[in-house]
Amino acid sequence: QVQLVESGGGSAEPGGSLTLSCTASGSFSSMHVMGWYRQAPGEQRELVAVVFARGPTKYADSVVGRFTVSRGGAENTVYLQMNSLKPDDTAVYYCGATDFARREYWGQGTQVTVSQ
Repeated sequence: QVQLVESGGGSAEPGGSLTLSCTASGSFSSMHVMGWYRQAPGEQRELVAVVFARGPTKYADSVVGRFTVSRGGAENTVYLQMNSLKPDDTAVYYCGATDFARREYWGQGTQVTVSQ
């Protein structure tokens, strides 16, 4: 069984920064892709940023230049550095991962709130 454990999140003022991290544990060899998704109230879950096993990344247009996704910890950990935060970034952020057998895994989510 694979678990994704998230940490970080919380509250920040507009223009501030937060860092999220997520570590995968359990029985798996490696993850094909790991990253972050978010869901605001009344909205569908959307991709924020993901990083593939060999390094390529993909970002939502709304976060380009502000957020950086990276992997570490023997590739079992994924980070999201969020800078220049905006109120529109307020959402529950979920860590997601897909292994090479295309099985999907999700964390429980962590709240990010950006307000004065």
